[in-house]
Amino acid sequence: MHGGAAGSGAPKNNHNALKHGFYSREEVRKRRLIKLMLDDFRKTLSEIE
Repeated sequence: MHGGAAGSGAPKNNHNALKHGFYSREEVRKRRLIKLMLDDFRKTLSEIE
């Protein structure tokens, strides 16, 4: 009992490996920059108060 219905199984062209991009190098870099900016804003705000 090998195989299955026609069209069953994993999609062609490795579509199972497609990602959402949350961990892509560019997205990680953006989040790191945002964190640094927020840290700087908080520091500045604490100096003003």
